[in-house]
Amino acid sequence: MKILFATGGTAGHINPALAVASYIRETNKDAQILFIGTEDHMEARLVPAAGFEFKTIEISGFRRSFSPSAIKHNIKTVSRLIKSSGESKKIIREFQPDVVVGFGGYVSGPVLQTAVKLGIPTCIHEQNAFPGITNKTLAKEVDRVMLTVEDAAKHLDPKNEVTVTGLPVRGELLKADREMARAELGIPDNAKLVLSFGGSLGAAPLNEAMYSILLDSAENGKYYHIHSVGTNGSEYLEKFNAEGFVNEKKGTVEVRQYIDNMDVCMAAADLVIGRAGASSLSEIEAMGKASILIPSPYVAENHQYHNAMALVNRNAGFVIEEKNLTSQSLKEKIDELLSDDNKLKTIEHNAKSMAIVNARERIAEIILSLSK
Repeated sequence: MKILFATGGTAGHINPALAVASYIRETNKDAQILFIGTEDHMEARLVPAAGFEFKTIEISGFRRSFSPSAIKHNIKTVSRLIKSSGESKKIIREFQPDVVVGFGGYVSGPVLQTAVKLGIPTCIHEQNAFPGITNKTLAKEVDRVMLTVEDAAKHLDPKNEVTVTGLPVRGELLKADREMARAELGIPDNAKLVLSFGGSLGAAPLNEAMYSILLDSAENGKYYHIHSVGTNGSEYLEKFNAEGFVNEKKGTVEVRQYIDNMDVCMAAADLVIGRAGASSLSEIEAMGKASILIPSPYVAENHQYHNAMALVNRNAGFVIEEKNLTSQSLKEKIDELLSDDNKLKTIEHNAKSMAIVNARERIAEIILSLSK
């Protein structure tokens, strides 16, 4: 059995594909798996590191602008698109896959379209509630379309009926225990814990809004709080140090550059604050956590807003758009939620009910069914 995965660009596309490919490799010893990506994005590092064979094609996306630089880039993109179809055909004919799988990103477009033309079974997975342009196009051509959330279906015109599979969640998160996590972090049983982060790089608007909240919490100690400023937020660490933080801590507040034990911190938390990437939301749902979501407005199709609204519409989370984000608006929402245990429990229950914890297995089952 030979399976070809095409994905790239961001960790949100690559990591779910790697999770599924790893599961297939573990459960089907005869499976041969090949990834196609680009040489200048993170798949070139992550895929080989996971132990999978990796080949590249040259492809880029179009820029929605009429500036001279954008026009020049788009002309190059047209040329790359034509070239990438030929490169895809060469790789596919050499590998001879039984099924070709797309997990999003520009690279999946030419690969999946070439596979369709060659009569090879195909399927795609869409991580977000608002699909990207590539998957919108491919949905009309491929044999199966898999979705993280049902909300994405209304934005697609698929060739065949869609299937909601969820999004793979890291195993350590599913196994995390609240009591053990709190004991490890030194959080009392009866205390509330807030966990906030803006992704691995951090989010300046969130750091800015959180600054005065964290200083106030460090003084009054109403609740515990762990916040990550991100790898781009070093200046905030310096500001907190100037306010008396020692070894990243003051009172009941801890401010880190990066959270490397997310499974422990999230398991212990009563409230999670952060962006609305598909992976983060799947983790929040799997662990049944109440959340305040601040979608990034800088992503394609504003898809994080749509991701967040999938929870909001099910009374499973709250949204503060970045344009409305202030220390005051965020503090009021935090205080409102932490002072109402019944509301917290309702949100937690509704979030948990959205979780699909066997997403990896569901996706693999569809892929394998096409390869027969």
